[in-house]
Amino acid sequence: MAFAFPEPIIPAHVPADLVRSFPFIFGTTTEQDPFNDLAAAVHEGPAIIYAPHAYPGGTPAWVPRRTEDLRAIYFDTEHFSSNDFSPFAKLVGETWTNSPAELDPPDHGPFRTMINPVFTPKAVAALEGRIRAYAIEYVDSFATKGACEFMGDFAFEFPIRVFMELMGLPRERMGQFLDWEMNLLHNHDLAKIAAATRSVVDYLREEIEERRANPREDLITFGVQAQKQGARLTDDELVGFTFNLFIGGLDTVSTNIGLHFWHLATHREDQAALRADPTKIPNAIEEMMRAYGAVTTFRTCKKEITINDVTFLPGDKVAMSTTLAGRDPAEFADPAIVRFDRRPRHVSFGFGPHICVGMHLARREMRIAMEEFLARIPDFRVADEHRVRCHLGMIQPVELPLVWQA
Repeated sequence: MAFAFPEPIIPAHVPADLVRSFPFIFGTTTEQDPFNDLAAAVHEGPAIIYAPHAYPGGTPAWVPRRTEDLRAIYFDTEHFSSNDFSPFAKLVGETWTNSPAELDPPDHGPFRTMINPVFTPKAVAALEGRIRAYAIEYVDSFATKGACEFMGDFAFEFPIRVFMELMGLPRERMGQFLDWEMNLLHNHDLAKIAAATRSVVDYLREEIEERRANPREDLITFGVQAQKQGARLTDDELVGFTFNLFIGGLDTVSTNIGLHFWHLATHREDQAALRADPTKIPNAIEEMMRAYGAVTTFRTCKKEITINDVTFLPGDKVAMSTTLAGRDPAEFADPAIVRFDRRPRHVSFGFGPHICVGMHLARREMRIAMEEFLARIPDFRVADEHRVRCHLGMIQPVELPLVWQA
């Protein structure tokens, strides 16, 4: 899809030789391999580049490609801020913040402490039966057909059903929610992103008011009733909390499942290994999280600092690409090779104080999806002559038609 980027303004402190293109631009798609082609090419250049169109809306940002630099920035809340790393609230002229993802110390700690008990391994283990039942239901719906469009038939439907139940949202609105999510995370047009943001926020405010009047056993009610340092959440905090859940719950697990099954469909020896020994699935998921990191988040420099001879000044945006981190040749030997015995120390769930609060739920959903699909579907591959196209920004197969002998 071709569109015009805004003319970039390159600050005076940015060396000309570090201004390089960055392939993972929100709202674009590609038929190239995002990992073996695009990420590998970035790793042939400097440790840190300045990309004219890396930030949502097509504006500039620094892009560190080394895992060690990303880890350092994740931890460095003195020099780098998570606040307002996404454009959503500003696009609609509001003051809420995605919480706790975009909160800095000292605000981040109390909010995270409030939320953590909901997403502990013990808490999400209680969901095992329901998650497995949903996975089986979806796989059985197409198992005898010999084919499925994996993204639409499973990768979105299965984890989003789990998320919608946790949030207490109506299943019949799934199509509308997915349309909003696509515009939020896979569109370059700021007007369309703003319109989707407004729709989501208006809807969430209605649901928040409904839970105040009629509490339920769901995450929106949890937010309404929770206390942070002895006080209920403000209206802005509630919107930011529920919006953050909406963004994370409707896309990230679906994205990772799609990428992992793309790998298994094109590396059938790995598929066979997991069928032969399903106990390898948890380690396999960690290795594929490393090899197929999908998410780019952002930081804003708030205090001058030099990293690898590159000076960051206050106001500079920084693109934190887990895609590049997972393919860093200085961190991982032979990064293009997927080895299920690698046990990688990846950053695909983030790192440091902002590590993904929902990672235990995500891991459980991915594991169960793989266990039940492999148990019910024989050897599968990508449909003949289909060339996989991926969204960039949040890297995700647009379509993934799989076929097998029914």
